[in-house]
Amino acid sequence: MKAVVYHGSGKVSLEEKAYPHLEDPGDAIVQVTLTTICSSDIHIKHGAVPRAVPGVTLCHEFVGIVVETGSGVKNVKPGDRVAVNVETFCGTCFFCRRGFVNNCTDEHGGWALGCRIDGGQAEYVRIPFADNGLTLIPDHVTDEQALFTGDILSTGYWAADIGEIRPADTVAVIGAGPTGLCTMACARLYSPAKIIAIDTDEYRLRLAKERGLADVTLVPGKDRIQERVLSETRGRGADVVLEAAGGKDTFQTAWQIARANAIVVVVAMYEENQILPLPAMYGKNLTFKTGGVDGCRCGEIMELIGAGKLDVSFLISHRCDLSRIMDAYDMFENKKDHVMKFGITP
Repeated sequence: MKAVVYHGSGKVSLEEKAYPHLEDPGDAIVQVTLTTICSSDIHIKHGAVPRAVPGVTLCHEFVGIVVETGSGVKNVKPGDRVAVNVETFCGTCFFCRRGFVNNCTDEHGGWALGCRIDGGQAEYVRIPFADNGLTLIPDHVTDEQALFTGDILSTGYWAADIGEIRPADTVAVIGAGPTGLCTMACARLYSPAKIIAIDTDEYRLRLAKERGLADVTLVPGKDRIQERVLSETRGRGADVVLEAAGGKDTFQTAWQIARANAIVVVVAMYEENQILPLPAMYGKNLTFKTGGVDGCRCGEIMELIGAGKLDVSFLISHRCDLSRIMDAYDMFENKKDHVMKFGITP
C-alpha cells in the first residue's frame, strides 16, 4: 500500500509499505477514506519532535472505515465509519483515569499515531486501544465534517475548556491558522462577549470574521496590539488568552495582552524554547496552562457536529489524492495559494 514515511533529517516520502495487521486483541484495522496534513507533521519533518521514529508513517488526523477488529474490541465493528483520535490511550492507568490521556503510560499511549507508530497518510492503519481511540460517525455527518474531530477540533475544545471561559468574557486567540480557527469555534460554545483574533495573515483573519468566529481582528505590525486589546476591554486586557500561533514573539504577546488574574492557555507547539519573564509579569497573577491536548472528548465533539453546532469543514481549502501528497506537503508547509487544510483521498 502507499504511505508517507518520515526518514529523519527533514525527509519524508511517499512509498510502498506493508499492510498493517492486528497485533493485540484491542486493535482495529481502519481503511482510510480521508486524511490531511497537520502542522505537527511539519514539526516532525523539521526534527522538532524528538520522539518521532524514523520509518514511521505520518499523520494522526483522519477518518475511515473499520475493516477488522481484535477479539477484545466491543465498541466498533467492521463497516463502521469512524474518526480517529490523535491519541491512543489505555483508559486504565493513573493519568487516563483522571482524563489526562496525553500522558497515558502505556508504551503506545499518548501521541503515538504518526509519531511513534504508523499513522494515517496511508491506505490502512492499525489503531491500538480501538474502543478508546475511534469515534463513530453518524450517517448524516460527512467525512469532511468529521475529519478534524480527533485532532485540531479536540485541541480547540480542550483549550476552551481549560481556559475556563465564562459568558461575556473577552477571549483573545493568537493565530488564525486551522488550529486557531478551531479554537475560536470552540470558544464560541461558551458565549463570550467578544473574540479577538490576532494574526499576521489578513486572509485568514477575514475568514475568521466571515465565518463568525471572530468579532475583532488585529494584525501585528499594522495594529498596536496591546493598545487595541486594552481599548476593546475597557482598559483591563483579555479575560482569557489562547495562544495557537507558536511564533517567535507570540508567547510574549499572550501574557502582555492578558488582564490581571487572567488565564493564558498555550495551545501552540514551539520549535524553540520560550522565556518566562517573571519580573516583568510580577503582580499580574496570571495562570498559565500548557501542554498537549487531552483528546478524550471526541464523542461530545461528534455530537455537536451532528447537531450542527460545530462545523469547521470550511477549513478544507484544497483536495487531492494520495498520489499527489508530496505536492500538497510543499503547498501546506509554504502556505501557498492561501491553503488552510487539505482533504486527501487514498
